[in-house]
Amino acid sequence: MIKQLKKVFMMVLFLPISLMIFGQGATTSGINGRVLDSGGQPMPGASVVAIHVPSGTQYVTTADAKGNYRIQNMRVGGPYTVRITFIGYLSSSYTDIVLKLGESYVQNAELSEATTTLQEVVVSSGTRNSILSSERSGTQTNVSSRDLASLPTINRSITDFTKLTPQSQGNSFGGRDGRFNTITIDGAAFNNNFGLSSNPLPGGEAQPISLDAIEEVSVSIAPYDVRMSQFTGASINAVTRSGDNTFKGSVYTYLRPKSFTGNTVDGNEVSGARERSSQNYGFRLGGPIIKNKLFFFVSGEYEKVSIPGVSWRPSTDGVSNSDRMISRTLESDMARVKNFLMETYNYDPGKYKDFDPFKNKNTKILARLDWNINKNNKFTIRYNDVAGTSDQQTNFNSGPPNNARNSGRISSQSLAFSNSFYGFKNTVRSITGELNSSFAYRFSNKFLASYTFIKDT
Repeated sequence: MIKQLKKVFMMVLFLPISLMIFGQGATTSGINGRVLDSGGQPMPGASVVAIHVPSGTQYVTTADAKGNYRIQNMRVGGPYTVRITFIGYLSSSYTDIVLKLGESYVQNAELSEATTTLQEVVVSSGTRNSILSSERSGTQTNVSSRDLASLPTINRSITDFTKLTPQSQGNSFGGRDGRFNTITIDGAAFNNNFGLSSNPLPGGEAQPISLDAIEEVSVSIAPYDVRMSQFTGASINAVTRSGDNTFKGSVYTYLRPKSFTGNTVDGNEVSGARERSSQNYGFRLGGPIIKNKLFFFVSGEYEKVSIPGVSWRPSTDGVSNSDRMISRTLESDMARVKNFLMETYNYDPGKYKDFDPFKNKNTKILARLDWNINKNNKFTIRYNDVAGTSDQQTNFNSGPPNNARNSGRISSQSLAFSNSFYGFKNTVRSITGELNSSFAYRFSNKFLASYTFIKDT
């Protein structure tokens, strides 16, 4: 069994790295368009400068012989200001442009010839890229940082927002099994390869990255972008927040006290129902290290969840009652077995009734640096770590095979001691480095390397 587990862990460690050679998730955006004069003729050589206003990051290119231009590998979000100039013509500026993850924003321009004093035309933008834009690269749903902050969420998970996709049914998209999806965060693979929990993300019951550290999420069902591959369900891509020229931060807590949970169904009291509670504490901080040049972002979160444990209890007469969660196992038998183990082997098997609630705990940290090396090269590195534990009751079917009553070890037919319960320790560590470069205003390149370590014990 140990050898088998090691093989699975090796797949978890190295499979994402080999896959990233052939395909990757979206981590950036872009702008493209065409520059014409007032007579509708292309203007080759027109200069295009896009500036990410919060950080001062600049992207520069020129129009080709047909007046077309394209800027790739741009930071997600905005607002951006785009300035288009040509000698002897009035320059045009477009403001309030917001870029969506994995999409290329279209901004065309028409320049008028200058007769006397050169002036500038300023046009406010930002709503041009509508939901029905023909420039989309396939069926895609975008969830912006504003949506993440304003829409309701139950688990503070990315999957609470991917359900906004019309083709989704939970974690299934377009009728495909959720295990056919590929999930990436900053380009690093974040699939639940081991599969010991229903969570499509690794980390067991914990979310591997705090929702407060996510900038934007996109879900692509059938893209025709060659940079997106290695999936047959949906490609779920997320990018984390980054710093800019303004120091920004927040401290938050989310509490769910026991009183938020009801304890009756059809007038019958549910044992242990009000043992459910959760506490979540976190912070984030971002800002400049060197203005317009180097930026940082850090995030931390601690979560503690208490959930009802085992509600079954032994009977006094050997008669089971599933509605009242009473097992046919006699309380006197459980006490006799416990006393025998303690007197003979000095071993305490634990409780056999009034079980303690289960505890799930996790701690998440994330750190990111963004470096504007020069106008042609931008570098990003991000590291995150999550460590969590979760309690589990005794496995249902780990008893004798071919059980005639088809009952589990804790059920109406049997009961187990609390020391037979177990738990998971989930560890997820990921580091991603990305270098975005442009060459001669005509070519762009993205070099992305990631390493993800996932361990479920």
